Amino acid sequence: MVDAVIDHYFPLIESYGDELEKLEVEVLASPSKTTPRRILGARHDLMQFRRAVWPLREALNALLHDETELITKETHVYLRDCYDHTIQLIDMIETYREIGNGLMDVYLSSVSNRMNEIMKLLTVIATIFIPLTFVTSLYGMNFDRAASPYNVPELGWRYGYPAAWLVMVLVAAALMVFFWHKRWLSGDDAPDVEDPDHRDR
Repeated sequence: MVDAVIDHYFPLIESYGDELEKLEVEVLASPSKTTPRRILGARHDLMQFRRAVWPLREALNALLHDETELITKETHVYLRDCYDHTIQLIDMIETYREIGNGLMDVYLSSVSNRMNEIMKLLTVIATIFIPLTFVTSLYGMNFDRAASPYNVPELGWRYGYPAAWLVMVLVAAALMVFFWHKRWLSGDDAPDVEDPDHRDR
């Protein structure tokens, strides 16, 4: 009976291993809002299995080492086999728990990286529009041009409006080229300095 109980633990533990493999693929590909809850659920269930298997291991260990006439040498062989199976179960549970902990760390890192990418994009957009906002606010000042020739003389130009547009487009394009040269838009964060170790390989 003890051997049957222990053997029925293996399919259950292996099913959690399959679930953790699916979660690993999901975390790396497209994590959803339910992913952390499923990871925590798997870790909680594995903890419950550990609490159930650990006393069984201690009980089998006591039966193996306690000298009693009720347990023969032939029975010791089966008890030793059951004890070895409990050790395997505990090792599997601990391994899957570590995988679960690692998956949670990977999920948090993935969410953080996605947030950093969004913040980088928003920062780039805001940086591009800052000089454009400066140009539009500069030429939006209501100074009387008749009072002084220095009061926004570009407003009297024939092509002043297209010139202002040209300046803003050139500024935005220059910033885009600068950001691309710095690899802030390409997603390649590799350093410009050549890695000597990589060169040797």
